[in-house]
Amino acid sequence: MDKLFVIDASGYLYRSYFAIREMTNSKGESTNALYGFIRCFLKLIKDFHPSYLVSVFDGPRNAIKRTAIYPDYKAHRQEMPKDLRHQIEWAHRFCELMGIPSLNIPEVEADDTMGSIAKWGTENEMIIYLCTADKDMCQMVNDQVFMLNTFKDNGIMGAKEVEKQFGVPPNLIVDFLSMTGDASDNVPGLPGFGPKTAAELLQKFRSLDYVLDHPQEVAGKKKQETLINDREKALISRKLVTVDTSVIFPQELDFFKIRPPSIIGLKEFYSNLNFSSLIRELDQTASEHDLLSFKEQISTEVETLRYHLIEDEASLKDLAAYLNRQTEVCVNVQSTSTHPFRSQLVGIGFGVAAKEAWYVPFNGNLLAETIINIFKPLFENRAIRFYGHNFKNDYQVLRNQGIQIANIGFDTILASYLLNSHGRRHSLEYLILMLCDKNKADLQDLVGKGKKQISLDKISLEKVCLYCCEEVDYTTRIKKILEKQLQERGLSQLLFDLELPLLPILADMERHGIYIDPVFLQKLSVELMKEIKELEIEIYAFAGETFNINSPKQLARILFEKLGIKPPKKTATGLSTNADVLESLKESYPIAPKLLEYRTLEKLRSTYIDALPLEIDPCTERIHCNFDQSVTATGRLASREPNLQNIPVRTEMGRKIREAFRPQKEGWSYIAADYSQIELRLLAHLSEDPILLEAFRANADVHTYTASLIFGVPLEEVSREQRYQAKTVNFGIIYGQQSFGLSQELKIDVKTAGAFIQTYFNRYQKVKHFIDACKEISRKTGKAVTLLGRERLIPEINSQNGMIRSAAERLAVNMPIQGSQADIIKLAMLEVNRRLIKEGMKSWMLLQIHDELIFEVPDEEIEAMSRLVKEAMENVMQLQIPLIVDIHVGKNWKEC
Repeated sequence: MDKLFVIDASGYLYRSYFAIREMTNSKGESTNALYGFIRCFLKLIKDFHPSYLVSVFDGPRNAIKRTAIYPDYKAHRQEMPKDLRHQIEWAHRFCELMGIPSLNIPEVEADDTMGSIAKWGTENEMIIYLCTADKDMCQMVNDQVFMLNTFKDNGIMGAKEVEKQFGVPPNLIVDFLSMTGDASDNVPGLPGFGPKTAAELLQKFRSLDYVLDHPQEVAGKKKQETLINDREKALISRKLVTVDTSVIFPQELDFFKIRPPSIIGLKEFYSNLNFSSLIRELDQTASEHDLLSFKEQISTEVETLRYHLIEDEASLKDLAAYLNRQTEVCVNVQSTSTHPFRSQLVGIGFGVAAKEAWYVPFNGNLLAETIINIFKPLFENRAIRFYGHNFKNDYQVLRNQGIQIANIGFDTILASYLLNSHGRRHSLEYLILMLCDKNKADLQDLVGKGKKQISLDKISLEKVCLYCCEEVDYTTRIKKILEKQLQERGLSQLLFDLELPLLPILADMERHGIYIDPVFLQKLSVELMKEIKELEIEIYAFAGETFNINSPKQLARILFEKLGIKPPKKTATGLSTNADVLESLKESYPIAPKLLEYRTLEKLRSTYIDALPLEIDPCTERIHCNFDQSVTATGRLASREPNLQNIPVRTEMGRKIREAFRPQKEGWSYIAADYSQIELRLLAHLSEDPILLEAFRANADVHTYTASLIFGVPLEEVSREQRYQAKTVNFGIIYGQQSFGLSQELKIDVKTAGAFIQTYFNRYQKVKHFIDACKEISRKTGKAVTLLGRERLIPEINSQNGMIRSAAERLAVNMPIQGSQADIIKLAMLEVNRRLIKEGMKSWMLLQIHDELIFEVPDEEIEAMSRLVKEAMENVMQLQIPLIVDIHVGKNWKEC
């Protein structure tokens, strides 16, 4: 028997819209519903390999027949979200490109079309799978018709499964729903008759008609009265829930046959939507026939590639001589690990122009010493600009071999980042796919994954050569594309004068690393475990039993079942026990603050105290993190492996962790230099608010000053609580905080929070004008810009989705401030480094934490370094008000 899969397309789209968090394409258009819709289709095709399939959409004016019966049918439903409409149109286009037949019959709901197809398919001896989660469709189930919920594993429902779930067989589902009603469609049903009651009555009396005609046989006076008084509601409900199987549709099996997809059309469609993962999968899963057809469509010309494996000394010298005559050379280092300080060099790829590349293996016939001796002078030649992708990694691996690149000319990851800092995808694989329409070879295909993974040096030279040369080849192509885009967007100077010069400085900081005292942390771990154990005993006493405190499920059982606490919040997976929930309970239930304290200490122990010693390099006895320039949308640096920008400071135990960070040598100290309230100073500069500018020029405490204005009290009478509230408002303004957010932060009602914000704007009127201007400029240009011209594209600011649009407006205000702060600290790093070299100082830069720089300094240089750093940082950019840098000296990070 032929199998026909009938898809509830409208149901898929609605479910995906609300299930998937906000997704947008490069134009700021919502894509979340469409993405989920496509994923459901692809999963269905992968799991069932259907030959016959149809996608059924609700037709225009689809409720008209049922509203004629019952005007309130679906009356309570909100209007379709504005940003779902265009996604439905795209879903139609996807079906067309995928070769999937679709139906969209005017004045007909999808359920009725699906039911009509099911009836026709049964009469023609077919097996029908109704792919939907709509319980109304259970009435169609029989020995040839099945429900298929693709959102669940083993989601096929036959007659037995329907009866198990609802308590009645499929032929009684209409009567069942007529009693219970359907809140989603505003079907009234019988008041007070729930699923359990309906199932029991139908099991006993076998039909709605019998129950309505014999109310006296139903137990309970109230139910009897309902059956008599609301009889008409039940009969109307039956008409509403009964699937109309008389819909006219094409009744030829060939109509439902899946056609070959348009590979070119799908790739273009996915590309416009920024569905890069779907593009990759499209190439990987297309059949040989489709791929051949695709290649014939796009080109009849076979690209000639010249990839060379260098295996003898003569060829090596010829290559070095050729490269020495170039002005720019692309470099790609292959190593055994992604962490540069833990990896061994496997080989180096070189390129000058597209379609040609060379690979020099370090595990082949040539001695590593021979290769290094020949290429070291090349890399140290300042007349040659070297470039690559994520070039700091290559730079570090080569330095492990004693090779220092003298002139870094370009980095495609930094260029991509500057052009699209709002996006998170800057990998070489992604850029090759999006800019060159090419699926790059996957490293996992070479080395495997999981337990079967092997290191790159165990792979054949020919395979690694092909892999590396392809990366080099396409990096040269991408560089040309990105270089042109940078020039067109006016971002070249930002790359060449700021980001690229910063790269070797960050590499030096990573290489120096930072010392941490493992013995100190070990003692701290013992101390912390003692506190955690004591908290566990107290929590078990409140609970009346022992349980796994780290298990949300077990904790929820204790709180909301055993202790009888009313649950304030539910999630898709059950009752929530997150920090917000515990915070809301801590005043009323003594177990809650103990749980919060336990979680805080446990996080400190697992994330820092016990984890940081594992990051210590045994050779240097220091931690070497990675500073990433291409992650944050605002231009801020990120730190990873481990994240040293996130070491706690707000709790006493967190500050103790910082005490473990200290100079490795005796007679050395730390200097911490941080910009004082730099974001608020930038707000004053950018908004040109005269009152805020005056506060900074007078060197006043701006939070006390703001509190004085908001609360109308003299400066000297501002209380600590008033200053705290003013500080929260000051910083909240920078991040676009609204009344609700401020009320949550200050634990006050929304109305009072709104009054705070309004009073703030009444006092600082030009700040309000600045905020409104930021939003308006972004609406017109689609971006926000810093003082140095760094851009963050914000296409979502014109989104039809209110939540997405509001978030975009907050970014439009925040980016000029936080992005400018990021630019300033980077300029400061360049200037401080220049002066350190000029003065021949022994001190070095250790860390950058957003608006703060940490230095490791010999004690005899403390005074000179303090002066040098303060002067350099304060004068790196001239604002309408001075930049102020606070200097702190200590024998460890805590003391700073």
